[in-house]
Formats: sequence, structure tokens, C-alpha cells
Amino acid sequence: MQCLNEGDALYFSHGFSIVYKDQTGVIPPENIDVILVAPKGSGLNVRRNFLSGAGINSSFAVAQDFTGRARERTIALGIAVGSGYLFPTTFKNEVYSDLTGERGVLMGGIAGMMEAQYEVLRKHGHSPSEAFNETVEEFTQSLIRLVDENGMDWMYANCSTTAQRGALDWKPKFKKAVMPVFKDLYKRVKSGAETRRVIKTCGRADYKKLLGKELDAMGNSEMWRAGAACRSLRPKDKGKGIRRSTKGVAGRGAN
Repeated sequence: MQCLNEGDALYFSHGFSIVYKDQTGVIPPENIDVILVAPKGSGLNVRRNFLSGAGINSSFAVAQDFTGRARERTIALGIAVGSGYLFPTTFKNEVYSDLTGERGVLMGGIAGMMEAQYEVLRKHGHSPSEAFNETVEEFTQSLIRLVDENGMDWMYANCSTTAQRGALDWKPKFKKAVMPVFKDLYKRVKSGAETRRVIKTCGRADYKKLLGKELDAMGNSEMWRAGAACRSLRPKDKGKGIRRSTKGVAGRGAN
């Protein structure tokens, strides 16, 4: 902190360091602004959306307003990084929701569900191609795009009747099954247990090597090797309507 001058702004893109300062040791001086703009996406997509002019949604917060201009500085930074829109939060809410989200629905949860469904299909005799397409390809290439356009209800309204009925009937069962996991997850995030895990593991001298092994195991699994093959077979010219399917948007059956 010796390089900071009075009235400077210390900018964060994540609440991690400040909220868990007892673990990180990051304690800003009192004579500066401490602000946050947290883009809701990976660095890769923040850059892609910036270059395309689409922007990416970001949350913003002020932890310390020494100058009286901290909010204005924060919003200016949000505009500078190309935010699609900005919504207010706090440092605590940002890091609690972000750590929960990336471990849950956004990354850990969806990957775990995909693996489980793929393995069940394979054990019942479905080919790698069929298991992957029904588990991942249809989700990423069709359904999530409909959700993005107008929401989950709109996607449900525009899929096959078999998929529609099945989704509505099974959604409560999945919610009931995973609710205890999410409660435990949020508790661990709020208590700092997840932070301690990150700092301890990522701080190891051999972490990059260990991470490489974990990612290789995922990438070389049958499911994601099937995925690589599937991606290689996608038609290159998507704009001319050459992709054809006899299926409904979300599954076999009447439309």
C-alpha cells in the first residue's frame, strides 16, 4: 500500500481480498477510495464483448469513500470496461454470490450434472455421441440460447410437449435434491472455508502441475473426447440454415 497517495482509488474486480482480509492481509489505508466493478463473466468474454460493443453486465460497490467521489469513479470504471449495464451491490454480497455461483450452477453444478447424466446414459447402452448430444450439445447449442433470448418460461413454451411436461414435472425433484448442497455451499462461502481452500491449494508451489492433471483428466474423459469429436463435425456455415434436425427443440416427441 506504500505506492498509494491520499485520495487515490483502489479498484477491485472481485470482493475476495477485502471481504476475507483476515486471510489475505489486504487492508487499505483510510485516506483512499476503495471501489469495485465486477464483470459477470470470464475475462475472455469481457474482452470479446468489449470488442464487439455488446458489453457485459457488471455489479459495482463502494467500500470506502474518502474523496466523496467514489461512486462517480466506480461508475466511470464500469463504463470504461464496457459494462452492458451496472447494478449496485456490496463487497460482501458480490463475493458471496460469485463464489456460490461459480461453484454451483455456473460451473461446478452444471459440470457435475452433465457427467452424471452422461454416465447413466452410457451405462444403459447409449453411444458416446448420443449421450453427449443429449447431455451437452443440445443444451449449449439450442436450449440455453432460447433462455438467453427471453427466459426459462419462453424456452419451455417453445420446446416439444414431451420435453415441456418432463421438465415441469422433474424440476421440483432436482430442486429438492440439490437444495441441501446449495445451503452447505453458501454456508462454507460465508464462513470463509471456501476461501481458505482456495488460498491453501492455489498457493502451493506445485499447484500449476496439479491443476494440469485435474484438467487433463476432465479433458481426456470419454465424455469430453466425444464433445471434441462432436464440435469438429459441426457445420462451419451456420448462417445458411444447413443444420437440420427431425427433433423438437428439447427432445423427441410431438411439437
